[in-house]
Amino acid sequence: MKTIKKSIITKSVDNYKINRKIRKTYIPKAGDVAIFQVLTMGKHSAIQGENGNNTYIFPGDKILATFGARYASAQFEGYLPKQYHNKYQILGQGGVVGVLESMHAKLDDIGATEVKLVGYAVNEDDTVINTIYNDIERVSFNPIKERSYEMYLSVGASMDSGKTTTAAFLSRGFMMQKKKVAFIKLTGTVFAKDCSIVRDCGARTAVDFSYCGYPSTFLFETDEILDILETLLHRVGRIQPDVVIIEIADGLLQRETKALINHKPFMDLIDGVLLSCADSLSVNNGIEILSKVNHKPMLISGLCTASPLMVKEIKNATKIPIFTLDDYTNKITFGEVFPKVKYIMNAV
Repeated sequence: MKTIKKSIITKSVDNYKINRKIRKTYIPKAGDVAIFQVLTMGKHSAIQGENGNNTYIFPGDKILATFGARYASAQFEGYLPKQYHNKYQILGQGGVVGVLESMHAKLDDIGATEVKLVGYAVNEDDTVINTIYNDIERVSFNPIKERSYEMYLSVGASMDSGKTTTAAFLSRGFMMQKKKVAFIKLTGTVFAKDCSIVRDCGARTAVDFSYCGYPSTFLFETDEILDILETLLHRVGRIQPDVVIIEIADGLLQRETKALINHKPFMDLIDGVLLSCADSLSVNNGIEILSKVNHKPMLISGLCTASPLMVKEIKNATKIPIFTLDDYTNKITFGEVFPKVKYIMNAV
């Protein structure tokens, strides 16, 4: 067992046996834990270990990972296998393995790292171990529960539009006003980096769906994702936050994101939406989509703000405030958009 490299999604799995007999007959579910042997190298030359650090892998190495699906328009699209395959692909660095369906053209010359299934990790009863709610209690979504904190939602027009950076610098802005900030990444594919960035920027605590054992949230229904949210809110509630910032992955047209922003009980919890965009044209579409669910964004941010010329284009198209990274740490600018914080600053 010591020679098996453990991925972060399997951190709750300590004691297990390897069942090789069922590897060709058992059809895995999301979160099922298995031992894989690396065949050929591709995009992923490392997996994230238990502590979130990179653990480099090489052909012949064995890893402990989970089956799962992935939706990443700038990287991989992959699914759970419906039958046994001679080889599978690493879909995510956090330890997600599945069957590759498509990938971004930039990866054509690299491809995915391929692995073969050695066997499933089973408990003493020979039941395949599943990471989902393996060691924590599931909490059901309660839309009418009174909450003592404000909640802000960071969404993007697309993948890699700047959602996490927006959430991180929003956290820093609130932190500079002596606010206790909690960050929740509600959807996506397990990857510890995002929570680390937000935590480094000032969030007192940062947690994502993988805390509940999900390798990814792709293809899960909204009710299940909302239970993840309630479970994570229960977790971050330990610090009694003043502000909770929630990020949902990928773009506004992605399956789970689209369902969430159209779910009124969820959106009724949100005090403000921050829209991140990679370009000026997507700003208009993002505003239109969010306005239809009565949540016109309170500000525009993201990768587009790195271009002063693009910022000028956006200002000509909308009166919604545009935040560069510097604006989050500017007391006057920050206070103009978050008036309650401005009041606190003037009182200090």
